[in-house]
Amino acid sequence: MKVKLDMVGIVVKDMKASLDFYRSLGFSIPESSNNEPHAEINQDGFRLGFDTVDIAKSVYGSWDEPTGHRIELAFLCESNEELNKLYNQIIEKGYESHKEPWDAFWGQRYAIVKDPDGNLISLFV
Repeated sequence: MKVKLDMVGIVVKDMKASLDFYRSLGFSIPESSNNEPHAEINQDGFRLGFDTVDIAKSVYGSWDEPTGHRIELAFLCESNEELNKLYNQIIEKGYESHKEPWDAFWGQRYAIVKDPDGNLISLFV
């Protein structure tokens, strides 16, 4: 049997707020998705999906508010300069920083921000 990772899904409290954050990362998401219970980004055959809490409840039968950091979404930037620029743009839009850009001991430039649902989002080169 062969499987392929095709989509990562995020449960969101406020679809518009979440999509606005991912738009700030540079993703083109139609404004018409703001009021939908499900939305997706398709990038080179990989999908990032967004579902409202109501959809999660209907699929899983219930929904318990998660605590703690359980999964990392990491977005590759083109250069150190682009990472720094993107990080600053995100913070200027009012999103929360978790860790400012730094040169990690493993050789990458890294920064971490929070999306509106508190997920830690990594930016790296």
